[in-house]
Amino acid sequence: MLTVPARLLSDADRAEAERLLDLEPVAAAQVAERVEAGGLTWWRAGARVFGYGAPGRLESLCWLGANLIPVRAGPDAVAGFAELAQREGRRCSSIVGPADAVLDLWGQLQSTWAPAREVRASQPLMMTDRPSTVAPDPEVRLVRSSEVGVLFPAAVAMYTEEVGVSPIVEAGGRVYRQRVAELVRARRAYARFEDGAVVFKAELAVVTRHTAQVQGVWVAPEWRGRGLGVAGMAAVVADALARVAPSVSLYVNDYNLAARRVYERCGFRTVGTFATVLF
Repeated sequence: MLTVPARLLSDADRAEAERLLDLEPVAAAQVAERVEAGGLTWWRAGARVFGYGAPGRLESLCWLGANLIPVRAGPDAVAGFAELAQREGRRCSSIVGPADAVLDLWGQLQSTWAPAREVRASQPLMMTDRPSTVAPDPEVRLVRSSEVGVLFPAAVAMYTEEVGVSPIVEAGGRVYRQRVAELVRARRAYARFEDGAVVFKAELAVVTRHTAQVQGVWVAPEWRGRGLGVAGMAAVVADALARVAPSVSLYVNDYNLAARRVYERCGFRTVGTFATVLF
């Protein structure tokens, strides 16, 4: 029986929540960016943020929006968050975060939530805080606003390959195209172009004062095996460290050995393990 119930947080809890998020500067980056931008009030944040722990002694957080993301959640906190999530019903497209908490949450939710499309139980969380020893590709640069239309097909190809479904199924891809355009406007999207097409791309999908989290890394199939991924990532790391944040991070499927070798060659080291449940 839970002695401390999970509770909905508000902006009155913001300082305590930010203290907790600072304890996980890489693993909690997705939540930290959103709290910094929108606070904890649900209508500004676009999600509800639940906390576990006595008032003044917050131990864990759980972001419940388009994704369900636990932060520093031990077994008791997971039980409290699972109880809340069961009452709400599933509205999120994924559960993502530290593997122990994610898999524990899913174990308690899977009997009442719809079946998962895929469970990725082991995803190394990697980071680096220094430029790569690999020479960066001088052709990789920030994407210009006028090039969103050229970048978008590559972004769709990457998403479909990585997630297993196309992002243009929903609303004809309008929401996904807006997200790609937002990343370009924010100077977070990188690409190398050849003959009017993208052959390498990556984005800084999450940025906090602690880290820039890379997602969407993709090399055009016909260009694979030429070292483009390594040199391209080296270019992304160099710019992100110089311009955006003191570290660069990412998470990758454990079975994607080719990608892991690319990141290791660029100086990334494993600092934890994530898991993702996809619906």
